[in-house]
Amino acid sequence: MRGLTFPAPRAAAPDGPERPPRGSLARRQEALLLVFVVVIVLYGYIAAGMATGGAVPDEAPEFALTMCCLAFTPHLPVRRFAPYADPLILPLATLLTGLGLVLLHRLDHAYRTPPAGGQQLLWTVIGVAACLLTLALLKDYRQLQRYIYVTMAAALVLLIAPALYAGDTYGAKRWVYLGPVSFQPGEFVKVMIAVFFAGYLVSHRDALALTGRRALGMRLPPGRQLGPIVAVWSASLLVLVLERDLGTSLIFFGLFIVMLYVATGRGSWVVCGALMAVVGATVVGSTEPHVKGRIEAWLHPFDIFLPVDRRPPGLISDQAAQALFGFGSGGMTGTGLGQGHPELIGFAGRSDFILTAVGEELGLAGMMAVLLLYALLAERGLRAALVSRDPFGKLLALGLASALALQVFVVTAGVTGLMPLTGKALPFLAQGGSSMIANWLLIALLLKVSDHAQRPGDAPPHDDEQATRPAI
Repeated sequence: MRGLTFPAPRAAAPDGPERPPRGSLARRQEALLLVFVVVIVLYGYIAAGMATGGAVPDEAPEFALTMCCLAFTPHLPVRRFAPYADPLILPLATLLTGLGLVLLHRLDHAYRTPPAGGQQLLWTVIGVAACLLTLALLKDYRQLQRYIYVTMAAALVLLIAPALYAGDTYGAKRWVYLGPVSFQPGEFVKVMIAVFFAGYLVSHRDALALTGRRALGMRLPPGRQLGPIVAVWSASLLVLVLERDLGTSLIFFGLFIVMLYVATGRGSWVVCGALMAVVGATVVGSTEPHVKGRIEAWLHPFDIFLPVDRRPPGLISDQAAQALFGFGSGGMTGTGLGQGHPELIGFAGRSDFILTAVGEELGLAGMMAVLLLYALLAERGLRAALVSRDPFGKLLALGLASALALQVFVVTAGVTGLMPLTGKALPFLAQGGSSMIANWLLIALLLKVSDHAQRPGDAPPHDDEQATRPAI
């Protein structure tokens, strides 16, 4: 099947010196990388503390112990429940999380608002705990394929729920409030729709790939099979209109198009999806005031400094302009961690603008290093998809990696002026409990898929694997 292929059987190892089992070697590599992660994060914490306070922070030993616990506590369950998982996934997620804690600690010194670093640490602990519970309780990720329609129904409810509540400071509706607790459903929806799309496309990929009429050199999808893409397009427009959440809408629709193309290998799906995205964005962007304001801020960010009567309608924030000033001040190597002026942007750590602090204080070099960490994490997810031995695992790993990459793209593109701002949180770095928990759940699923893909072919499967193994 084009788009879903299976690796050739692994050849038996030749006779020779006895080597450690592959799983044991991977876990040793993971442990060594986690040591480097702790050293890098602790160095950043001390450097930021010395720049802002003039001395090594008194809390440095406590922070070092905390990072050791965050790094090695998940390492032990991974040894038990995912011994063959990719050794880079956990260190990369831990490094990005640690850098986020360092940046929030540094930003706490620049704002008079309540400190955010301690609260983010609490959410990090909860996110890591959720990851460990998923590793321990989910014996086989293919069990999720049985509940794809329940998952999608729950995702749609969560996706629409914020429309019932008031918008945030800048107009978008992303939050659900349950008494004193609030959360962003969109962060969890990206994981849930990846599960649904993986299961749906495995069941219907033949009809989606092999049917349809040829026109203009392409095989166009048949009307009956075009229904899912129209439904997803309508749902993404509904989110954009009712909740004014451009970021979630882009990730939701883009994820479906990516997975659909990989599952079928048909470029016509991408063409149809791109045309529908352009039509939908044009209509909503010209009629919805909040989205129109975002577009104006993207096209004319410096007009915010004009007199009020000369500003474009809907332009109410100078964050886009201040972000560009910050990137310009950082130059190639940055002003130095703790020596920039992130206070010129409304609390950067609580939004996508935390990337501006990276660009200003670590420069283009530091920003590219952070983006390469994201790219490497997404690449390990795609690698798990390539080596996976079942179609559901392939598409699930692809969807999770694509969701992460799409979110990083829309955040980075919005902050740097490549596209309108979306307001989405930068995974692992920006403050947010919902984002932290959802992204650690994403990491748990990637570890599970990677573990199953790398498990030796003669290893006995779990008791419930045979019942869920798809017929090939």
